[in-house]
Amino acid sequence: MNRFANLADAGRALADRVVEVLDPEAAPQILAVIPNGVPVALPIAAALGIAAVALPVERTDAGPVIAEVPDVSGRIVIVVDDGVETGAVARAAATAIRPHAPAELVLAVPVCSREAMADLGHRYDRIIALAQPFGRRSLAWHFDDFDTIDAPVAMTLLAAQG
Repeated sequence: MNRFANLADAGRALADRVVEVLDPEAAPQILAVIPNGVPVALPIAAALGIAAVALPVERTDAGPVIAEVPDVSGRIVIVVDDGVETGAVARAAATAIRPHAPAELVLAVPVCSREAMADLGHRYDRIIALAQPFGRRSLAWHFDDFDTIDAPVAMTLLAAQG
């Protein structure tokens, strides 16, 4: 069982795993799901020596919609979020990004249930998840402090990357 102090702690742990399996020389693009993917994505971006970019998500009655996808053609794309509970955002992200022809589409999250991985494994080339519980449970269960943020704070954190 993996437990994390908070979102940034999860990002640091995930960064170690991402660096192990992905070549930083391949110039990957990190897309941080707004808002809670940002504190997780920032340590990964720092470990790879690149900047994370916002992946805005609109929550609608019909489900999550990816508002805008940056140019990712021919690049390794790493979608980072705070975890996968239902998989709705991860599915929407894969559906929105695939037509932009990434070289490889990777999902990197601290937590992803094996149930969700079964479906998402058909949508992503690779899934990097530290905790892989058998059943779906609230993401907050995996964190001592599930320190969620809002979109303006997420955008401020992205803008402050050095």
